[in-house]
Parts: sequence; structure tokens; C-alpha cells
Amino acid sequence: MSSAIPEKPALEGLEEKWAPQWEANGTYQFDRDAALAAGSAELFSVDTPPPTASGSLHIGHVFSYTHMDLVTRFQRMRGKHIFYPMGWDDNGLPTERRVQNYYGVRCDPTLAYDPDFTPPLQGGDNASSKAADQLPISRRNFIELCETLTAEDEKQFEDLWRQLGLSVDWKLTYRTIGREAQLAAQRAFVRNLGRGEAYQAEAPTLWDITFRTAVAQAELEDKEQPAAYHRLAFHRPASDSHSGEDIFIETTRPELLAACVALVAHPDDERYQALFGSTVTTPVFGVEVPVVSHHLAQKDKGSGIAMICTFGDVTDVVWWRELDLPNRTIIGADGRIVADAPEAIESDAAKAAYAELAGKTVFSAKAKMVELLKASGEMIGDPRPITHSVKFFEKGDKPLEIISTRQWYIKNGARDADLRARLVEAGKQIGFTPDHMRVRYENWVGGLTGDWLISRQRFFGVPIPVWYHLNADGTKGEPIVPSEERLPVDPSSDVPEGFTEADRGVTFVGELDIMDTWATSSLTPQIAGGWVTDPELFDLVFPYSLRSQGQDIIRTWLFSTVLRAELEEGTVPWKNAGISGFIVDPDRKKMSKSKGNVVTPKGMLDDHGSDAVRYWAASSRLGTDAAFDPQNPKQIKIGRRLAIKVLNAAKFVYSFPDAAGAVTVPLDVDMLAELNSVIETATKALDEFDHAKALEVTEKFFWTFCDDYLELVKERAYGAGTPEAHASATTALRTAIDVLLRLLAPYLPFATEEVWSWTHENSVHNATWPTTSDTAVTAAPTGLLGSVSAALIGIRRAKTDAKASQKSDVTSATIAGPAMLELAIDDLSAVGRIASVEFVESESIEVRDIVLAEVAE
Repeated sequence: MSSAIPEKPALEGLEEKWAPQWEANGTYQFDRDAALAAGSAELFSVDTPPPTASGSLHIGHVFSYTHMDLVTRFQRMRGKHIFYPMGWDDNGLPTERRVQNYYGVRCDPTLAYDPDFTPPLQGGDNASSKAADQLPISRRNFIELCETLTAEDEKQFEDLWRQLGLSVDWKLTYRTIGREAQLAAQRAFVRNLGRGEAYQAEAPTLWDITFRTAVAQAELEDKEQPAAYHRLAFHRPASDSHSGEDIFIETTRPELLAACVALVAHPDDERYQALFGSTVTTPVFGVEVPVVSHHLAQKDKGSGIAMICTFGDVTDVVWWRELDLPNRTIIGADGRIVADAPEAIESDAAKAAYAELAGKTVFSAKAKMVELLKASGEMIGDPRPITHSVKFFEKGDKPLEIISTRQWYIKNGARDADLRARLVEAGKQIGFTPDHMRVRYENWVGGLTGDWLISRQRFFGVPIPVWYHLNADGTKGEPIVPSEERLPVDPSSDVPEGFTEADRGVTFVGELDIMDTWATSSLTPQIAGGWVTDPELFDLVFPYSLRSQGQDIIRTWLFSTVLRAELEEGTVPWKNAGISGFIVDPDRKKMSKSKGNVVTPKGMLDDHGSDAVRYWAASSRLGTDAAFDPQNPKQIKIGRRLAIKVLNAAKFVYSFPDAAGAVTVPLDVDMLAELNSVIETATKALDEFDHAKALEVTEKFFWTFCDDYLELVKERAYGAGTPEAHASATTALRTAIDVLLRLLAPYLPFATEEVWSWTHENSVHNATWPTTSDTAVTAAPTGLLGSVSAALIGIRRAKTDAKASQKSDVTSATIAGPAMLELAIDDLSAVGRIASVEFVESESIEVRDIVLAEVAE
């Protein structure tokens, strides 16, 4: 409802005033019946990123989520029905890690459930980050704590999003651990399995030894680490005509020598071509291994010939697979050297040497191996220090190892040329903004080296919905897959059809692994749209209109969502993808938690106001990085100044008596004609997801309107001149402020809503987006306002040069300018306090022969 104009409008308190009213009034509520009646062509659906509910939001979240909200608000005002949900990504490793540290516990699935359990800690982030300090508890107790903490985090996240002014329908929320998400994720998996797109395999697996879980290719992070090259001597066998000659390799991982299966050099490397097809024996262990060639070997790295170990890095995996080499894995899931030596180690001395390594961590095993090599004389010289790139789990603290495990995979095009081509084509059907972000997607698809590993050896997540028959020897047999009607299931507590709980461990066993969190988040369009439970809604909203996200998760969230839609629906999941840039600190370094330069947004919103922070985010185009200095947030301060000016300018306009009439004075007509141009430019820009351009053109006009036009017409607006001139001024002012409020509403939702409420009953956010018909101006001497402003600036400058007061009268002045300027001579004379004006037509504007009535001494 309309409200009285306050004596002193202020930004303070507007978030607390309007956010609850929007919720109570259903301002952003999705009208399902109306949307169904109108059809999908009149719907704008948004696939929102579900933030990880395991900590705090940072300024980067505010940046990208504001971008998403801007276009959504614009489309709402264009008359589209808006489907705008919000999800919480609450399952997976980040949540588990936070729960461990927060409550001082860790999960031990062998323990029984304690219904009366109370955690040793009740808060205190990172108070218990060491496993030795954490109390072991049952899986069920652990999951209950996960659910409790994420519910608390999600409430805090929602409060911040409301404070920021996201126009989400808060009745459309979901959790990636919720029933709808589990139904969608398990249904998709069962269908993938039925079509042969999901499979289980024993294979080399990237493994995080801290969290004891497999890691997917998309979750890797390269970090520069100190290391050292160790120069080792491999020997020609006695049967070789070159017996007694050694081949020298340089390795950073001597501890993997027992896992060596070959030496490799580039096929064009003349130094080693004569060795291809021959064998050498390993130092210390005396195992005979072949010398092979492969194009991935680097001539200029180390000595140009390398040992292939199973497995030292991802290149070892490629060599092992493509050269059909044996597997001699010696690192276990705990990151220690396994007790049993590979079968190839046969001599007593070699077995004794291996026994000295068994049970040691990789770090300790390296030290022991160097000791053994020095004792045997097979390490040449001292280690040579280097720095190189090492792969980490993006949430881990230790380098990844590669071990052999049995895991679940979903085909992603890495080994299927047809699927890969379909995924590339799908990328071409999506409108990327900016368009060059499509290349990042295509490069990721083209660079895939393996199928998507989706199983995780963790506890809090969507269970992989299979059981296994038990073979007579106790090993797992064929999987038992539930029907879709039984979903969701937890194989660790539910039993398959035809079995009882008494059969568990006797004739069947349940899968304990959960799905990778991306295996659930990749289905956010399906989860939010009711794919399983509400087909009518899903058919309406899918494919969605927009996916908005950061560029760093193109390879994970964006790609995996496209993959799932292609496998299940054979189409793209959304028509457009808006990709935000990074937030960088004043040194242009990307802000990230690992670097410790993240800024949390709560304080910025409290100190400067939400509209000001939104303005900062909106000032950057999609795909463009934005610098942020929390000590001197210049752009936020500019945004706050703009929001305050909106309040004050509107109050000023509304202070004039409302004498509605025709806009006839050329200056007024010209102002509205310029505003028409702004409407057209801003609308086109927002249609193309260029929110920054729309803001730029609107803001530029707004300041000209305030600084120049208001000064030019205020005397007429107060009643000077003829009644027709007065009506022209007040009508033009009211028309302009009404249009400007709507143009600025997506950017400054709180300030514009406050002003709108002074004279309107409904919300500005449900008002119609302005069009040129709103100004009732069809033709005008375009550029007049700018010409008058330029002439007034000349008058002001002349007074300043003469050291006169700006209130000084001008006895006479000669003003040169374009012909249109003569149309506003009367306005110019009144504002510039000019008694007599002589006009001279000219291409450029110039103030000449000015005579002031009084000049300061």
C-alpha cells in the first residue's frame, strides 16, 4: 500500500522493512496455475546454484547470485511467470569435515547407534580438526549431526540471501540430501545402469588418503610443491651384450621403485632407441622390466627416460593402460606401503628390503628407500631440489595417491566418441554469456581422460542404490538393483526384495558407498522441477531458461548437468548459461578460502546496505573479473550514493504539486526522448544478459536528470511561467521518475520499492517494465537537454573564472550552439540568471561575451 513520504528518506532499515513484506505479500511467489495456463513460452525458469551448506558464504557468492537475480527481476517485470527456486548443497565431504571439526566426532560405521548420544563439542569451528581428538560414533549418529548442522547453516544462508534481496520464491527450496533429491539421483542412476551408462570397474583411482575416498578428475587442483630428483642406476641384465652398462633415470618418487613395471622414453629420442624392446633390472629389488617407447615421454625432463610405476601419477596410468603393463600397486588406502611385496620381487634380499618399507607412510618410505639406494651404491649423487606441480583433491591437504579400487562410473564421453560429439553439440545449443566461455566447456569435454567416477567412500550423501549377491567364498557377486517404485533406498539398512535382514552378510551385502555430490547436484533442474514427483511441473519448466554460475565450475556443475540431461532427456538442460567472473583482491589474485583472502559479505551488507553491494556486483559484466578491496570498496560507495540519490531525487520530484498535463515544452520533450533511448538500450542489453550496460546507460541518464534537468525545470515546476509550462514540467518529472524507478528496480530493489510505495499500491517489482510508450513522446529535438547542460556549464565556468558567486545575475551573454538550443533559450535564461541572450548558430557550444551584474572583488 502507498505510504507517506518521509521527511528524511534513508537507506537504513529498508532491508528489514521490505524483505518481510515481500514474503507476506507473495511478491515473488510462483503462480503455478497462471504459468500452466500461459504455457512455457511465457515462463522464465532459473536453475540456481545450490551453495555448499558447510560454512559461510563469501563475497563471490554475492557477486554471481546478484547477476542471476538481475535478469530474473527484469524478466518478471517483462510479464514472464518466474520459476526461481533455491537449493542447498548439503551432502558430501565438505559437510562431513565441518561436522567433524564442529562437534569433535568422526564416523565409524562399525559402531552401534546411540539414541541418547550427545557430541563432546557444541560448536566452535575447527576446534577439533585432528582425527585423534575426535570421538568415534556410529554412521547413523554422524548423519544426524550432519542434518542438524546443515539445517542451521541453511537458515543463516537464507537470511543473508533475503538481506541481499534475491527475488527467490522461498517456497521452492530443496536440499541435495532431501527425499526429492535422493529420488532423482537414484532414479537417474538406476536408469543409467539399465542403459549401460553406469558400470563398476577395478581401476587405478585418484585417492585422498586423509579422507579415504576416491576423487574425480573434475575435483583436482594443481599445487606447486618442493621435491627432488633422485638419480638411480638401472642395470643391463647379464645376458645383454651391454652387460655392465647402467641406464640412469631421475625420479621424484624413489619410494615407488618396488612398483616399477617399465622404463619409457620418447620414440624419437636417439639416445634410447637401441634400448626399446630390451630389458633392465631395477636397483635394490633386481626386478627385470622392459624398456618401451611412448609419445608422452619427455626428452627434456630429467634424463629423458623415466620409470613407469603403478601408480605415481596420472601419466603412469595412461602408460600402464596403453602399453598393457602389469599392476604392482604398493600403496594402500591409508597412504602406507602395503605389507605384501609384489610377486615380481623374488630374492630374499629384495624381500628383506621391501619389508623395511612395509607399513610406512609415503614420506617415511621415501627416506628409507633413499637410505637403501645409498647403501647399494645405486643412487648417484645427492638429490637435486626442484619445484613441480602436484595434484591435490580440491578440499584436501595432502597430495593424491593412485591406488587400485573398485568404483562406480558413469560414461561421460571420454571413451565414447559418439557421446563426446553429442556433448559438444549440446554446448553449441546453449547460449553462453560471454560466448567465449563455451570454449572452456568444449576444451573440458575434449580433454577428458576417463569416465566420471561417482562413488565415494564417505557417509553423508545419497546412497548408491544397489546390493550384491554374496558368492560362496564371501566375495561380492552380481548387483541387485531395486525397482524405481522402491526408491529411495539405503542399502546399508534396507534389504532387497526377496531377502530379510537375517540374510545380510550371508546371501547379500549392501553397497556402503555414496554418490559424489556432483552426481546429485548435476540433477538440480530435475530435483527443483519435480522430475520424479511432479511431471506436469517438470514439463513446464524444463529445459530451463537460465543457468547462472561461476566460471570455475564449468568443468563440474555445468558439464555434469549437460551430461545428465543428454543421457536422460536427449536435450540441453537450459537455453542460456550466464557465467560470472572471479572476485580478485587488490593484487588481482583470485579470492579463495585456501588463499585466506576471502571476504564474508554480511559485514559489507550491514555497513553499506544491500543496494550498494548489489550495485558493485551489477557493475561487472558476465565473465569479467572484479577487483574488491574491503578496506576501500569504492564501487560499493558509489552504489550507496546512487541509492541515496534515488530517495532524495524522488522526494524532490514528489514535492511539486501534481498538475498533470501535456508535455509541450521542448526541453521536457527532449528529456523524455532521451529517456526513450535509455529504455531501448537498457532493454536490449538485459535481453542479451548484459546487465552492466543497462545499468551504465540508466545511471548516466539518472545523474544528468538530477544534476541538470531538475535544475533547469524546478522554477517552472514550482509554478513559474504559464500553467501549460508548469504542467509540462511536473508531468515530465513524474513520468521520468516513474520510468527510472522501474529501470533501476532490479539493481536497487530496496530503495526503489521504498520510493514506489509513496505513490503506488503495488510493488515496483511486479510493475511493468517501461517501454517508450510510457513517455507519450514520439518525436523530439534529440540532444536538446545535453546542449542546454553544456551551455549552463559554460555559464558556471565563466562565473568561477570571474570569482563571482554562482547566484550572480548575468546582464548579457552571447551563446553559440546548434539550432535546437534556441528552442530552450527561455529555460536557459531562467536557470542561468541571464537578462539578455544573443544566440549564434554554431556546431559547437560556446559561451561568449558574458557580462556579470556583480563581480567579487
